Amino acid sequence: MRMWCVNPRILCRNHLLGEHLEMHMFAGCILKGKSIKGYIEKGLLEVHKIKTRHDELVSEMLKRGFNHKSPMPKISLWREGFVDINKNLKELSKRCNKCKRTS
Repeated sequence: MRMWCVNPRILCRNHLLGEHLEMHMFAGCILKGKSIKGYIEKGLLEVHKIKTRHDELVSEMLKRGFNHKSPMPKISLWREGFVDINKNLKELSKRCNKCKRTS
């Protein structure tokens, strides 16, 4: 799981939907009291941006004509974590030719 934090417009369908799912998975972990410490320490998550990022992804999904029927649950967020967007752009372009073409 990871929070890419890149402009959602550059994400291919799979990465857009995947990151959306992962925002719900992070929220679920928080609600269940499961540790997300490793994701924070590895620079894969900014806890305080989960809801905002979810909403950004949903906005892009709707622009592309996707349905969205999974609202973000109310969770208590705290300010922790840092995601390096430039590092993620490089990683994304290595992983996905579709995302690479739009970045």
